[in-house]
Amino acid sequence: MEYSGGGQGTACIAVVAMLLFMHCKVECRVARTSTTTELPTAAATRCKFSAIFNFGDSNSDTGGLSAAFGQAGPPHGETFFGHPAGRYSDGRLKIDFIAQSLGLPFLSAFLDSVGSNFSHGANFATAGSTIRPVNTTLRQSGFSPVSLLDQFVEFTDFHRRSQTFRKGVYKQLLPKEESFSEALYTFDIGQNDLTAGYFSGVSTDEVKAFVPDLLLNLTNIIRYVYGQGGRSFWIHNTGPVGCLPYVLDRMLITAGEVDEFGCASPFNEVAEYFNHELREVVFQLRDELPLAAVTYVDVYSVMYELIGHAEKHGFKHPLRACCGHGGGRYNFNRSVGCGSPLASKACKDPSAAVNWDGVHYTEAGNRWVFDHIVDGSYSDPPIPLNMACHRFI
Repeated sequence: MEYSGGGQGTACIAVVAMLLFMHCKVECRVARTSTTTELPTAAATRCKFSAIFNFGDSNSDTGGLSAAFGQAGPPHGETFFGHPAGRYSDGRLKIDFIAQSLGLPFLSAFLDSVGSNFSHGANFATAGSTIRPVNTTLRQSGFSPVSLLDQFVEFTDFHRRSQTFRKGVYKQLLPKEESFSEALYTFDIGQNDLTAGYFSGVSTDEVKAFVPDLLLNLTNIIRYVYGQGGRSFWIHNTGPVGCLPYVLDRMLITAGEVDEFGCASPFNEVAEYFNHELREVVFQLRDELPLAAVTYVDVYSVMYELIGHAEKHGFKHPLRACCGHGGGRYNFNRSVGCGSPLASKACKDPSAAVNWDGVHYTEAGNRWVFDHIVDGSYSDPPIPLNMACHRFI
């Protein structure tokens, strides 16, 4: 199932995207309205998000890749769900905690046709997704053929068709039209674009050079969503990829490139550059989209704190995969993934582990990160999640 990035299908996608971009540019000329307010006070009104629409990769995939390419098997999901649940973790992800904190059900994956309920939103994220399309297959590279642009096209189709079919039994399974303007739109993507470059032999300098193009693609998608009525955006930056076992085990890293916590500095420096530039484009989007509330969330700093001071926070061995194979410092072997016969059991206490399978976080790790971002301490503007519908200056 090779994705070439060409052909009539891609041409159609490009036309759709351009039309939506033109629509957005016209709307963006509207004068600023009363949606702009000062920073929140204790009396500020909490947002009433009726839905969440999520775009991203495996850090927020709740079943997309599993629906398309086969379920992530045991021991995935064992801590919270008691069985595999489409997530690359032992339990809940940050997006699950976001939904719960807003009083909403877990998001069903758009690609999953079994047992799904989209009345409170949909999850378009798939594990392995990138911002830019990759010219390879999932089995060749481990990266998904479903890019961020493809996720947006899925969203566009879902928006239109859900309202056409929202009657009868489907009335209880599909969102109301107003949910699309009342929803929180979450983005958590970019990590795979960086690692795809490294794994293909591209240098850190070369990866850094294409970051502006990545962010142009990302911001265009946000503009397109805005053009379809999206108003509240919660955007995570990318985490410290130089602290993940699948990077540390695979890449050639010299002793001088390892920081005090055992992470690979060159790869973290590129992630920090990506994040710096992402923050700048978020500022630009606030100026450009007069009706949008756009929140930048610094998950990198929270994750790096957790990894760097794991014992202080009740965790152990932050660079070691809980569900992996090979022992050693990282307990990771890219040929023996979590859930395979040689890695069919998790570590004794996943609640004390930060890393689940060499790539993703445990439920405990995800919960710790969420608990530190939900109140706005790591956000710009510094507003809590439940006030992210307000536009602040």
